[in-house]
Amino acid sequence: MNTLLTVSAVTFGLQAFVTLFVVLDPIAAVPIFLALVSEKPRKERVKLAWQGATSSLLIIVTFALFGQAILNYLHIDLYSLQGAGGFLLFLISMELLRGKVGGESVENNKVNIAMVPIGTPVLAGPGGIVTTMLYVHYAHSTTAKISLALAIVMVHVVIGFILMSSTKIIDLIKESGVTLITRVAGLLIAAIAVDMIVQSVKGFFHLS
Repeated sequence: MNTLLTVSAVTFGLQAFVTLFVVLDPIAAVPIFLALVSEKPRKERVKLAWQGATSSLLIIVTFALFGQAILNYLHIDLYSLQGAGGFLLFLISMELLRGKVGGESVENNKVNIAMVPIGTPVLAGPGGIVTTMLYVHYAHSTTAKISLALAIVMVHVVIGFILMSSTKIIDLIKESGVTLITRVAGLLIAAIAVDMIVQSVKGFFHLS
């Protein structure tokens, strides 16, 4: 990351865009998103796609501006945040595997899946938060800060388009395909959750 101190503002912004896109990984979020919105009408799916991208953007921007101060004030570290996100994802994966997400249990609780789990921790998870905070640390000039801000916004615009475009898939794969995606998404989320928890424990106890 030290090389970021010597690159131009444009290069800095491009590197931030690519890095954040890879870390936030909207492609991996697509099956999870589809499983969660499968029972929604098309218009609402599109709305949730953009709400998910917007929620992630707000979280990333919040931590970019106040992240370190928030963590210091609450006396928590990123490993604790990562572990909490892992437990949250694991609970969601169990609901997906049992076919409950999108059904009565979610509706009765008035859960907005665009915010949780899509906005966070699927998109704006600990990895995205840490990456953003690192780039903020290295953005010393005004032009670099502007480039970083544009990169963050553009990444989420692309994420919104990806999620919105993916909603068309549901109309093609029908109910059996949605059921398959739901189960696969449940397995993917469970694997991500376990990895987050393991990495959190390793970091917390300084294990290699």
